[in-house]
Amino acid sequence: MARVQGNGIEIEYDTFGKREDRPILLIMGLSAQMIAWHTDFCRMLAASGHFVVRFDNRDVGLSSKMEDFGVPDIMKVMALHQEGKPVEAPYKLSDMALDLLGLMDALDLEKAHICGLSMGGMIAQTLAIEHPERMLSLISMESTTGEPDLPPAKPEPAGALFTAPPMDREGYIAHMVRVFRAFSGGSDAFDEAMERELSAIAFDRSLYPLGFVRQFSAILASGGRREALRTVTVPALVIHGADDPLLPLEHGKDTAEAIPDAKLLAVEGLGHGFSYPLLWKGIVTAITEHTAGVSRSSP
Repeated sequence: MARVQGNGIEIEYDTFGKREDRPILLIMGLSAQMIAWHTDFCRMLAASGHFVVRFDNRDVGLSSKMEDFGVPDIMKVMALHQEGKPVEAPYKLSDMALDLLGLMDALDLEKAHICGLSMGGMIAQTLAIEHPERMLSLISMESTTGEPDLPPAKPEPAGALFTAPPMDREGYIAHMVRVFRAFSGGSDAFDEAMERELSAIAFDRSLYPLGFVRQFSAILASGGRREALRTVTVPALVIHGADDPLLPLEHGKDTAEAIPDAKLLAVEGLGHGFSYPLLWKGIVTAITEHTAGVSRSSP
């Protein structure tokens, strides 16, 4: 793993595959470190013709922690959002998209395929809206347009999302396994042992709960993107879990309907999260067909 300066912060990243292959940047979700893109999945993408870059977002993992911004009052932020009032946050998704451009500049990548999961998908969508000239294509996974008229999360995963984790190692690991089991929608494809392994690595690597509050505030302060997504011109693939109880499938459908000519892949057995190794082959195949198709159609 390595670290670069980008957009005024330090960004931790690593790469897989050959530099001359199709570049794809992977953006992970809310409070999730880059290791949640499992090494085996990244190697599968690399073996399919991609130069893979995964990285830690600001406020998580080994990238910069934005402590000078303070910690928002999350209850106040949520109350304002529910009332339809403007939300103030230390930064927005647009700022996180600029972090990605800073990383690309540091790696001398003029353009890349951008793949984001959950909050990462929101950042990728924002990049497609605001900086399409830097994108070869968009892959939005398990994400949403962020519009308030979409179906809410089911009670169990919603409750799990906002339950603070214990600060001891074993308690944290057990908590995260419960959270992602709740996110699985009861799917038999959810791999609890893998989630346990990744949670242990995450705890040992960097435990920083305050980042969750600032990142979640950024999501709410950024608002919905449905109308702005109608202006997107880059080729888009939307991948969503058919069993996702946190962001139900309607969120993925809404994203695909908003983006002109976007393709939607609803994956049976996929909940919310990425510890579903039995489903990776189909996901890698879909991403590879998408990126290869874009390359063939490019002048």
